Amino acid sequence: MEIHGGRAEVHYVEHGTGRPVLMLHGAGVDHREAEACFEPAFHGVAGLRRIYPDLPGMGRTIAPASLRSADDVLDTLLAFAEAVTSETPFLLIGHSAGAYFAQAMAARRPAQVAGLALVCPLLPGLRDVPEHRVATGSGEIGDDVFRNYFVIQTPEMLDRYERYVAPAAALVDEAALERIGERWALTPIHARAYEGPTLVVAGRLDSTVGYATAADLIHHYPHATLAVVDDAGHALPHEKPELLRALLLEWLARVEDSS
Repeated sequence: MEIHGGRAEVHYVEHGTGRPVLMLHGAGVDHREAEACFEPAFHGVAGLRRIYPDLPGMGRTIAPASLRSADDVLDTLLAFAEAVTSETPFLLIGHSAGAYFAQAMAARRPAQVAGLALVCPLLPGLRDVPEHRVATGSGEIGDDVFRNYFVIQTPEMLDRYERYVAPAAALVDEAALERIGERWALTPIHARAYEGPTLVVAGRLDSTVGYATAADLIHHYPHATLAVVDDAGHALPHEKPELLRALLLEWLARVEDSS
């Protein structure tokens, strides 16, 4: 399905009915990775309409030439959220770069975001990012992208990579991402910290964004649960699905209580 989101026609898929849950994937992939990771996490949970868009320049969402910065992408996502939810308060989940945009969306539309979950978030001012280290496996299977992304390098993880991550590479508009990436930093806004139920999950072995900057968010969000997961990297949603599900279910319970 496609829906107009500001300057772009945003392609998305959805499952279920009820309260909207908007899931934002990371850079260089498309909705299929988020769908593969978060649909099992919400298995058996009724009353949730799970919405998975392709971010501009990825999947089947074309990034027009007028999209020239992260701020332009953010405007597109805000317009998409308004259109697809009909301004119903929604839950917001982001992985990696998707979490960077999710954080900004919650800051700009706090009344519309009923709960915020940030998984392995890309954030400004990254620090203390560890060297890549394989936690499980020989480190000799898969291609270079797989070996640098996953720290649990088993045949099962390679299968997930080949089914849900690698196919998106052919659909990435590299020129558009390079154009937007030249202005990747979002314009800061001076607003109160988002006060809704928040979840921050980071991988201790995440050699892409680290965990230290994510851990700092516990001081920013007054109602945040923080989990730094051992033996997990940037591919944490693939590598630790049972733990991620437990954390998300606890977050959903807090959202329900706050309602």
